[in-house]
Amino acid sequence: MMKINILKKAKNELKIEIEGEGHTFCNLLQDALLEDKSVEMAGYDIPHPLQARPILHVRTRADRSPERALLKALDRIGHINDEFLQEFEKATKPR
Repeated sequence: MMKINILKKAKNELKIEIEGEGHTFCNLLQDALLEDKSVEMAGYDIPHPLQARPILHVRTRADRSPERALLKALDRIGHINDEFLQEFEKATKPR
C-alpha cells in the first residue's frame, strides 16, 4: 500500500516520501516530471535499499507550483497507461 509523507513544501519546491514504492514507479514519475519545461529539477533517492521509502524532490520555476507539475506528470502517466492498455488489448485479440 502506498503512503505519501510531505517532507518539505515551499513555493517552488516539494520533497515527499513515497512509502511502498521503488525504482520502477519513481523513475517513471521522474521522467514524466522532467518532460515539463516548468520543472527545473526532479529526482529521487532511496536512502536504504531494504526499505521501500523513496524520496522524490521536485523544484519548479516561479510560474508553476511543484504540486501542479506533479499532478500534470501523473496525468501524463495515466494517458500513457491507457494507450498501452488499448494497444495491448488489440494485440492480444484472437484473429
